[in-house]
Amino acid sequence: MDNQRLLVWAAFGMMIWFTYQAWMEDYGPKPVPQVAEQAEQAEETAPAATEDLSLPELGDDTAAPGEAPGGSLPGDPEPASAPRDDTVRVVTDVLDVEISLRGGTLVQATVLGYPVEKDRPDELVQLLSPERSELGLIRTGLRSAVGDSPSHSSLFTAGKETFDLGNADEVVVPLSWEDGNGLYVEKRLTFSRGSYAIGIEQTVRNATTEPWRGDQYTQLLRRSREQERSMFNVASYSFDGPITYDGDKSEKIDRGDLIKKGPVEYATADGWVGAIQHHFLSAIVPDAEAQHIFRVEISNDTTIASVVGAKQTVEAGESHTFTRTLYVGPKLQAQLGELHERLKLTVDYGWLTILSQPMFWLLAFIYQYVGNWGVAIIGVTILIKLVFYKLTESSGRSMAKRRNLQPRMKALQERYKDDRQQLSQQMMELYKREQVNPAAGCLPILVQMPFFLAFYWVLVESVEMRQAPFALWITDLSARDPYFVLPLIMGAAMLMQQKLNPAPADPVQARVMQIMPIMFTGFFAFFPSGLVLYWSTNTILSIAQQWKINKVVEKEAKQKKGSKKNKKQKDS
Repeated sequence: MDNQRLLVWAAFGMMIWFTYQAWMEDYGPKPVPQVAEQAEQAEETAPAATEDLSLPELGDDTAAPGEAPGGSLPGDPEPASAPRDDTVRVVTDVLDVEISLRGGTLVQATVLGYPVEKDRPDELVQLLSPERSELGLIRTGLRSAVGDSPSHSSLFTAGKETFDLGNADEVVVPLSWEDGNGLYVEKRLTFSRGSYAIGIEQTVRNATTEPWRGDQYTQLLRRSREQERSMFNVASYSFDGPITYDGDKSEKIDRGDLIKKGPVEYATADGWVGAIQHHFLSAIVPDAEAQHIFRVEISNDTTIASVVGAKQTVEAGESHTFTRTLYVGPKLQAQLGELHERLKLTVDYGWLTILSQPMFWLLAFIYQYVGNWGVAIIGVTILIKLVFYKLTESSGRSMAKRRNLQPRMKALQERYKDDRQQLSQQMMELYKREQVNPAAGCLPILVQMPFFLAFYWVLVESVEMRQAPFALWITDLSARDPYFVLPLIMGAAMLMQQKLNPAPADPVQARVMQIMPIMFTGFFAFFPSGLVLYWSTNTILSIAQQWKINKVVEKEAKQKKGSKKNKKQKDS
């Protein structure tokens, strides 16, 4: 197998793969009629996010406390948008949140320190919003088979309108509700310094003469829309929509599947559900102690993810606290892992997670010492090169030997230019005689491709590198080089690398190899600059390695030639 031929096909394969993905997203079959039907209904009726969400009964109402949940969620006539009641505002060092007194619903959440675009620092990312086009709500409530309970439509009271973290480590927002007959509920939302996790506690105090029996529920409402893909915007390939974890595996749920196949539903004691978008996450994470029912559905361009907890009985004169945790913020893997080990799966590295996760860990480890993600990328590239040094050295020696054989190979081509079979046979005999393996260069290329793709997803999906500067004009490693300097450096390095390698025997292949640096330069021009930095560094290191190998092989060839000459003189 010819090394250059494999490189050509690998390069074309990559470009075909990316092109195919873009074409399928832009022009592939879509469930248009159903989406259109949903859109028409949305114009005529109120969004169905308020309809009762039927859940399977896993036990009757007389079962013991702590049983699995069931029943249907409370319904109300309100539309799937933020309640227009009074709100309280909570400001921490990382979040700016508005909470409606109607149910204690989180109706707005702005992520501080994360501008939508780096050149517009005042326009911050908003994960929860009452606006229909960017709808995002998280609502919580209690439900009971007997008597009244505060649902997400019940009106609470608060002691003040604004809560500021200030210099404290945490701030607690207490909301109160009572039914007038002796049932009191306090909903406490806890925000901590530097954290995007929000703790929810709902304490039921039963001052009546009868037992209270009920469970808690949480709903995440998020706008749903078709994703627009573009070959010139790699971020557009990040999944935008609901994601679930059923205690065994995580699954991204496609909008079309929800419309076509209906709701997704499962029960587990160790799960979570969320809505992801590029770099950011809104999620519901129940306590991993009792079984919960999870349900995800879509209605009128709104995705509704529901979590219902286990029934509890609160005897007269007693109290009980229901707990739940929310996450609203960037997909910072350290914080996600603290909340739930598998919540890190929301960082969508796809099928290369097995490589991408260790590579990100290594990047983060180096970053702790150098404080620059660009320098960390260079460091990881050097380490990867060292790990595969012996493998690439074997390939490099083979190419160096073939380079030294170029005059003899050219002579064979001239001699047998009209006999391809004889030429091939003579070439193989020459390789065998000189101990050259023409296929030695294949394995390093095949090994590098998965690492290249894994690194691609690390740079695209890791929020830690979002808008991270490197040096000089590179102010965002997750975006393309604004002046295309790095791609040009990479193209020049590839040309230099070609000069060190043997030219292909086939003239057609030789011409293709000559234009490949130009093709790659244009192709990489729209890739994240961090990825181009990785590939440029890798190419420069490969040049240094091949140059050294060529010198060593040339020296060995001269010594071998001298030894043969001396032996011949002695024999004569």
